[in-house]
Amino acid sequence: MGNTLTIRLPEELLERLREKARRTGLPVGRVVRQCLEIALSADRSAGRDNPLLTYAGVIKGGPRNLSSRKGFSRE
Repeated sequence: MGNTLTIRLPEELLERLREKARRTGLPVGRVVRQCLEIALSADRSAGRDNPLLTYAGVIKGGPRNLSSRKGFSRE
């Protein structure tokens, strides 16, 4: 480990972090690194878990108002 990062935490978050470190028997720094890895991995693969999200915002055309059933259209 060669890089150091300094952050300020609210007291409640620091207590939760210390409690997790006590429960797991791991140093606080390792708990923080593990949580960051999980959060960043989830962020990276968010679009890959749901195949429909791959096409979100890509498909164009079609009716302007998708609610075409009688009584449900606002036009």
